[in-house]
Amino acid sequence: MSSLTDLVHNMEIALSLFYLVWLYSWGKGALGSAKLAIVFAVIVVYLTVWQFPELIWAGVALFIFATFGKELFSKVAKT
Repeated sequence: MSSLTDLVHNMEIALSLFYLVWLYSWGKGALGSAKLAIVFAVIVVYLTVWQFPELIWAGVALFIFATFGKELFSKVAKT
């Protein structure tokens, strides 16, 4: 049982790093400053992942929707 919890913990760490890079790249384009983007990404990841670790899965859902949901949502909106 502990190996399963270790696996979930390791997945949360990997996903939080991925989430940090994703937020940084988005923030760099949206905020226009690399330094401001890194501060933004670190604050958001700290507040969501380290304070409430179960919210990392909300970030995964948001990433999946942002990546694949735009086309599906536009197709649904047209009909």
